[in-house]
Amino acid sequence: MPPTSRSAPRRPRTISERGLVGAVLLGAVAVLALWWHDTTMLPGLGEWVTAAGRIAGLLGGYTIVIALLLMCRAPWIDHGLGTDRLSRWHAMSGRFLIGLLSAHAVLIIWGYSLTSGAGLLAQTNLMLVAVPNVLLAVIGYGLLVLVGGLSARQVRKRVNYETWYLVHLLTYVAIGLSFLHVLSTGADFQAGWAKALWISLYAGVAGLLLWYRWLNPVRNAVHHHPQVGRVTVEGPGVVSIVITGRAFDRLEAQAGQFFRWRFLTPSGWWQSHPYSLSAAPTDSELRITVKGLGRHSAELAGLNPGTRVLMEGPYGALTTHRRRNGGVLLLAGGIGITPLRAMLEHLHREGPATGPATLIYRGRTATDLVHRAEIDQLAQADHIDVHYGLGDPGGADDVFVDARLADLVPDLDRRDVFLCGPAPFMDAATACLLRSGVPQRHIHAERFEF
Repeated sequence: MPPTSRSAPRRPRTISERGLVGAVLLGAVAVLALWWHDTTMLPGLGEWVTAAGRIAGLLGGYTIVIALLLMCRAPWIDHGLGTDRLSRWHAMSGRFLIGLLSAHAVLIIWGYSLTSGAGLLAQTNLMLVAVPNVLLAVIGYGLLVLVGGLSARQVRKRVNYETWYLVHLLTYVAIGLSFLHVLSTGADFQAGWAKALWISLYAGVAGLLLWYRWLNPVRNAVHHHPQVGRVTVEGPGVVSIVITGRAFDRLEAQAGQFFRWRFLTPSGWWQSHPYSLSAAPTDSELRITVKGLGRHSAELAGLNPGTRVLMEGPYGALTTHRRRNGGVLLLAGGIGITPLRAMLEHLHREGPATGPATLIYRGRTATDLVHRAEIDQLAQADHIDVHYGLGDPGGADDVFVDARLADLVPDLDRRDVFLCGPAPFMDAATACLLRSGVPQRHIHAERFEF
């Protein structure tokens, strides 16, 4: 067992889903107001089509800001909504962005063609040659399409993380090219105040990205001096890594959260990966448990003690702060035990006064059940029950059969449920819980497929 963990951090200040959506919609209205302010009479069809193209372009530029904001990793956003939800919204905003930019290009060319009387091909060629930075914008658009195509779910499954990460960096190049195009040719930015407002919007989100994704990890390295303390083999292809340091309590990490870790080795310094804490955090130690699913995770078993670490976080909303009831049910599948193992330790420390806690931990084989000895030790507390399940879904020992789950947890409707595991496990567990009458608001899950 790791050292005695500190007291739980205070509930973080976060923005709600309604608050964020409302702010985004308000910003979109402001963008439309900017277009309206600079729009004069529209005497013909060509001018109306061109105006529609301008609106699409403005909203596309605004969508870029929102997409970056969703992935800036600011705690006041991430801790309230959860990284998985923000990732889904980011992907959705990317699809909207491609659609808006496509509409912008088509409508602008069509509108100018109607006004000038030139053919579509002639008008396209004229704009590429004569209008400043249009060619750069086309290159930026192509890069965004490339990144979007590579991020599509079916394609993403066939590409390793390292390749996806490197290609995804092209997004910043694409945004820079598009930004130059907007400021140099955008009809809505001829007024100095409008241009200054647009630059401030981009500069603000760039500042958030720079701080939370780059400068803050360096700050953490200086203040907390994180390094690899020890590496322990937990089972076939599974290792635990203890990161030692100082004053980790100032990070206010909570059981159930994760960090993005950058191990400063010759092969790993350039990339960060998300791994959940597998033990409740202490002032001097943070532990993660990693299964060798990819090239990077497989290399972690060879880390040497003393290896320096850059860490971003903590991230994630899978914490006991989301509880609505007294009792808790933890459902873990495979290596998804890591955040729930930390939460179980936290619940053990809280004691029986906060309600009963049940862990159901499922694996295909006994070797898939990581940290079993530690879990059994925690289960000695009167308010904690632990059940294990083995085999394939639908088998005789499948706990996600409605009657079986009801037998294990008779007061299921009075529990908050926390889930973590592979996608098929999460889908089966969620479906079983909903069939059993557990309200959706009592089901807390984060999917770590990002």
